Amino acid sequence: MRVSKRSDVDPFIVMDVMEAARREEEAGRHIIHMEVGQPGTGAPRGALSALNAAMAVGAMGYTVALGLPELRARIARLYQDWYGIEVSPERVVVTAGSSAAFQLAFISLFDAGERVAIGDPGYPSYRNILKALDMDVVSIETAPEDRFQPTVEALSGVQDLSGLLVASPANPTGTMLDKVAMEKLIGFCSERDIAFISDEIYHGIEYGKKAVTALEVSDDVYVINSFSKYFSMTGWRVGWMIVPQDHVRRLERLMQNLFICAPHASQIAALAALDCDAELQENLAVYSKNREILLEELPKAGFTRIAPPDGAFYIYADVSDLTDDSVELARRLLLEAGVSVTPGLDFDPERGHRSLRFSYARATGDIIEGVARLKRWMADNKKAP
Repeated sequence: MRVSKRSDVDPFIVMDVMEAARREEEAGRHIIHMEVGQPGTGAPRGALSALNAAMAVGAMGYTVALGLPELRARIARLYQDWYGIEVSPERVVVTAGSSAAFQLAFISLFDAGERVAIGDPGYPSYRNILKALDMDVVSIETAPEDRFQPTVEALSGVQDLSGLLVASPANPTGTMLDKVAMEKLIGFCSERDIAFISDEIYHGIEYGKKAVTALEVSDDVYVINSFSKYFSMTGWRVGWMIVPQDHVRRLERLMQNLFICAPHASQIAALAALDCDAELQENLAVYSKNREILLEELPKAGFTRIAPPDGAFYIYADVSDLTDDSVELARRLLLEAGVSVTPGLDFDPERGHRSLRFSYARATGDIIEGVARLKRWMADNKKAP
């Protein structure tokens, strides 16, 4: 049967790594998972209790396309609580995870063939969703001195841009844009009629200063967030968007036709999760401890070229002094050390063969054991392939 060219997207390598790790575990090995960006904890206890109660009294049918009104109102209140800004609940669109939000945003804002800029290294699904929608990806090579974030200087020479997508805290680096940098980028886009999309799914997972939302700078932006990371609800597939008021009906029509609505059960759990901050802060304390361990111990293992992350739960390491084949290095670490990590090619097609991403979202005991295994393996293999 015939196939489309736009469906020929690259694999999401971390998912392939997860499958390889699963096969090793199925064969009886104990694997330390430092590959996947998934909290080791489940949904907050309050979320589970709320869902259990709701399931006892009624069927979980469709909700309205934009999401449960009470959930939209509570998400809007989060912006007052976290950032001190007022957001109308009418501008909130509840989605089937951030993945659905990116699809909705790209379809709403861009036509086929239009050019959208993303920073490299960056989340691979940006590139692959844009390609599947017949849009052109413009990769902006970011640098350590800019904390691996796009800059106005890097964008100024790019012609015919229709959109810019930024992530702060970013995956895979964990770095953030401060307010001045955010203002410069949004101002640059506003002057040139370039749509600005801010991926904020790691907000809440910060170490020190609070992440800046694009809504502190402008209402003429798309902001995307999710219950997957800070709220520890990856498999529940529920996220949200904040969009300009005059875009809401456009998003509602798209949501009606493409997804109908986000899962009803997940929306009920998400609403309760927004009031489980004490438990979520306990999770954050674990990530903070894990971050400290890796920042101290990874250099001792031989991974010395790392940018300390401001947020999220990743460390991105330049391993060019060890190898020029990060896929093979990751494969050997899995098979020989029992540690599963993600090769940088997932995040940067041009330079990623010289980098690895370490996730520290799991339990602290796993992180301690993972680093010990890495140290032993590196001591036995002074130079990787």
